[in-house]
Amino acid sequence: MAELKTKQNDQSVEKFLKSIADKSTREDCLAILQLMKQATKAEPKMWGASIIGFGTYHYKYESGREGDWFLTGFSPRKQNLTLYIMPGFARYEELMQKLGKYKIGKSCLYIKRLGDIDMAVLKQLVRQSVAHMSRVNMQQ
Repeated sequence: MAELKTKQNDQSVEKFLKSIADKSTREDCLAILQLMKQATKAEPKMWGASIIGFGTYHYKYESGREGDWFLTGFSPRKQNLTLYIMPGFARYEELMQKLGKYKIGKSCLYIKRLGDIDMAVLKQLVRQSVAHMSRVNMQQ
């Protein structure tokens, strides 16, 4: 089995955030950092070169593949801010309708800027997803 390339590491979160050239994106990232810190009660850690993750959970697939991943996290990508909502979005339909302007992937929430979304709804989404992933992890 191939080893997962994106792993938690000791790179500086602060240094990474300071390296973001666009001031607006950097400010959005600092706001997301605080929101996720509050939701998880965990310190941010770098995962790979460009993802900031909070907390961890252990997963194990039926195939036997297993590993550790963050409960929630984000990354400032070229096109958008990517927020990682690990259980996906199916259980959060009502919140998603209130969130604002976004796109989604399987577990990725893509937003252009925080001004496009309702921050109170985002806080609820992150808190609920972290609580769900924490419960799932405790059941394993």
